[in-house]
Amino acid sequence: MFVLIGRIFTLPFSPGSAALGINIMSALSSGFTILFLFWTITHFARRIYTQHGGELSRNQLIVVMGAGAVGALAYTFSDSFWFSAVEGEVYAMSSLFTAVVFWAMLKWEHAADSEHGDRWIVLIAYLMGLSIGVHLLNLLTIPAMVLIWYFKKSKKTTGWGAFWAFVIGCLITGAVQKFVIQDTIKVAGMMDVYFVNSLSLPFFSGFIFYFVGILALLVIGYFKPKVGMYAPLILIATVVLIPAFPEGSGGAARAGRVIFAIAILAIPYLVKAFGVKIDFNKLRHPVQLVNSCIFFLLMGYSTYITTMIRSSANPTVDMYNVDNPVSLVGYLGREQYGDFPLIYGQVFTARPESYKETNNIYARAGNKYIVAGKKQVPVYGAADMMLFPRVWDASNDQGHADYYKAFLGLRDGEKPSFGDNIRFFLGYQVWHMYIRYFGWNFIGKQNDTQGFGNPRDGNMLSGITPLDNIFLGDQSEMPDSLKYNKAHNTFFFLPFLLGLLGFLFHYSRHRKDALIVGLLFFFTGMAIVLYLNQAGNQPRERDYAYVGSFYAFAIWIGLGVMSIYSFFEKRKFPAAATLAVVISLLAAPVLMAQQGWDDHDRSKKVIARDVAKDYLESCAPNAILFTVGDNDTYPLWYAQEVEGVRPDIRVINLSLLGVDWYIDQARNATNQSPAIPMTLTPEQYRGENRNYVMFFDNGKIPQDRFYNLKEVIGFLGDDSDNAKVPLNTGEKVNYLPTQKLFIPVNKAAVLANGTVDAADSARIEAQVPFVISKQMIFKNDLAVYDIIATNEWKRPIYFTSPIDLGFNDFLSVEGMTYRLSPTRRNTPDQMLPGLNDQVNTKRTFQTIMEKFQYGSVNVPGVYFDEPNRRMLQTIRNAHTKLAVALVNEGKKDQALTILNRQDTMFLPGNMPYAMTSPGNMHNLWGMEIVYAYYIAGDAKKAQDISAQIVKDLDQQMRYYRALPASKFTNDLQDDARRAEQFKAMLQQWHQQFTSDSAKLLEGNQQFGNAPAPAQDSPKP
Repeated sequence: MFVLIGRIFTLPFSPGSAALGINIMSALSSGFTILFLFWTITHFARRIYTQHGGELSRNQLIVVMGAGAVGALAYTFSDSFWFSAVEGEVYAMSSLFTAVVFWAMLKWEHAADSEHGDRWIVLIAYLMGLSIGVHLLNLLTIPAMVLIWYFKKSKKTTGWGAFWAFVIGCLITGAVQKFVIQDTIKVAGMMDVYFVNSLSLPFFSGFIFYFVGILALLVIGYFKPKVGMYAPLILIATVVLIPAFPEGSGGAARAGRVIFAIAILAIPYLVKAFGVKIDFNKLRHPVQLVNSCIFFLLMGYSTYITTMIRSSANPTVDMYNVDNPVSLVGYLGREQYGDFPLIYGQVFTARPESYKETNNIYARAGNKYIVAGKKQVPVYGAADMMLFPRVWDASNDQGHADYYKAFLGLRDGEKPSFGDNIRFFLGYQVWHMYIRYFGWNFIGKQNDTQGFGNPRDGNMLSGITPLDNIFLGDQSEMPDSLKYNKAHNTFFFLPFLLGLLGFLFHYSRHRKDALIVGLLFFFTGMAIVLYLNQAGNQPRERDYAYVGSFYAFAIWIGLGVMSIYSFFEKRKFPAAATLAVVISLLAAPVLMAQQGWDDHDRSKKVIARDVAKDYLESCAPNAILFTVGDNDTYPLWYAQEVEGVRPDIRVINLSLLGVDWYIDQARNATNQSPAIPMTLTPEQYRGENRNYVMFFDNGKIPQDRFYNLKEVIGFLGDDSDNAKVPLNTGEKVNYLPTQKLFIPVNKAAVLANGTVDAADSARIEAQVPFVISKQMIFKNDLAVYDIIATNEWKRPIYFTSPIDLGFNDFLSVEGMTYRLSPTRRNTPDQMLPGLNDQVNTKRTFQTIMEKFQYGSVNVPGVYFDEPNRRMLQTIRNAHTKLAVALVNEGKKDQALTILNRQDTMFLPGNMPYAMTSPGNMHNLWGMEIVYAYYIAGDAKKAQDISAQIVKDLDQQMRYYRALPASKFTNDLQDDARRAEQFKAMLQQWHQQFTSDSAKLLEGNQQFGNAPAPAQDSPKP
């Protein structure tokens, strides 16, 4: 749905401005979200004054309209919503659907007693179906809407009645998510496998048959109540029963499904058995309503058919290759992200005792579906399982397991207790990953640095100094780079207090409506916390996930106007209504807008596009560019596919390369990029095949020699038993016979195609030897090795950053990329590790001077947050590396040209040289610039930059000294040590490269007053 609407908005624009169309779409979605929020607030406000639509007095009208304006504008300028309001993402449109659906339910409440009032419920079902094509947040409004229905339809409401309405709302939400969204597609995929493989019918035939049958049954049920009563039950029975029969289903599971399906279909008979008479005439309207809702929900959901249509056209960017119903099942189930436990599951220290095979994995091949493997489900011991598992992720790829240990103070191998589990839930998932974000929006925000639990980075901050100092330490000692960070926004608790007043006033005046808003607040906030079960050390801030709860709280901020008016009215204040509105406007939206304007203005920011162009322009023609993460992949695809930048380059994401469909896509020609040849066949990568390959010394291959990579790849593709090793389970798998490999080099070829310049021909080695340090390589690693071995230096191979594949010594910097080269990096001789790369100075100089773009960092007043600064740093680092390499070649004039270019382009107000950051990495990169200026011969410029860094380091150390020991966390202790070390290095350079060091040495103090490193368990 998002893609379809987005396409409409891009039609009026040229390819170079297509992104503007998407931004406009998001801005309009956000604007209408605010409009519907305004109407929602005024609905609740009006009901407080008049229950039956009576006329309002002049003052009441002012207060009602003012409440709507204050609440809606407060949400407009809330940090999380504002950030997503214009970006090319789904969150703005998701907020719009949530706002419209909740408002529509309130409209139904007005019209519920009319003849056609239930049309609003049908509309809501259709909108929910459409919203699934954008984001699933909309479904979380269902419990609140069921409560609205209960309060409206029940003649006598009770606490228990409200409770059961809540339970029913939860069940409906679960049923829609499970049976309608997931299982209908799953069953349709199974039907398609049967129709194609067993009946020899075309692809999609079973899919169409199932959905046409369900929709026809719902239509018939609309006109015939007896059929209509069974139609929803039949739908549920099919999604329970059909999965019992494919190959791979166990006998017990099959019997259980059959019994459950029969029980569902027998519900009407069971009702009759208890003496309840079923009058189909009286049930006609409810049956029609239920069938209509399911029908239109599925019709809205049908927008996902366009995903299969698009994929069948084989576009360049074809995520998950959803060209058949079976692939659609995995796509909608987000299978690429794995599974996680919610109610009962393992702890992070657990290791699988075995793996249980479940259903077949099917893949499209030719005109049939083939079995590509079986799903493997890990089985854990009972001692490693617990209820409500919150510390569950044993993976340490992103440091999750280490974070659990650090947060809970566990030793290596120590198993977390249930108390540890709850402590992590409350301390991290609830406080750090939700309440902190709530505070950003309505209390205040410390800075834009991603927070991991220390008192310096990314916390909520009110601006009330004594209170902030109690929780976060003395904020007056904070380094200037953080103290004056544009994202340092203080609201003094005012929006929060206004919302709290609104809640209390709402609850006292209209308890039912307050409960409805409260349910919306809970399900779009805490319920998401419970469901996501986030592991520690998230790669980015996740506040955007909870904007629904911030939306609900904004309703209470609006109603806070009524509380203030009530206070003024009782005390006979003149112009009480106007005064209440003005005070509330100043306390919330005006303050929030004033504080947040400078860090939410993205009107001139083009950093993502420009960095993408710089990566692409750094590559030679017809290159293969391996990327690592989302931020260095999607912008590159945008630049290629939309703006037509360097379509000759093949961009390959290393994470996606671990799945068969993406490997298959690499084999196809794309744009102006030829197909990528590989040694292993598609079938050898299919499904679970070679998901991982372990190193095993078979005793036949000497381990003191290096072996040809291409020959080893061929061995890994040998499916005979001679090339496999048995596991404990009896299964035989391929193995890696050696970790020492080499890539043979054709000297004439690498000179002819420009991999190595003629001037460096003497440095070309006969082979590129490397050692795989890991005991196991995964499918994505294997595919990279396969591509490199099969390529045989015919196409340039690049990486956006060095990776752990073993041949980093043979990577050469060109622009912002690292090219695989048969020339070895010289022995590191620079004191800063980031400056030891080998650099192709000729190409990098030409690329920077002629091709590089800078993302508006040269435009005054543009704000760059922490992720943006990291992207900008990659551009700056390219200048630094080149300058140092040019100095080593004796080209100091060119080095200064490059250094001065970055100094001119990177305005200090946008991207300073000195800034406090985690690990002091920003200052480290600034020091690289200092060093480069020194060795290039411009000591004055080096001293100027050095002075800025020393100032920040001094301010850091003063801040750390002011922290109480309990808040001086391990990461801050590391930063303090680095600050001392970096300052000493800068002083050493100053003495080394200049004769006058007096100024820099002034105020030199030892960092002796800092709290000693903690001796007990580490803190995050």
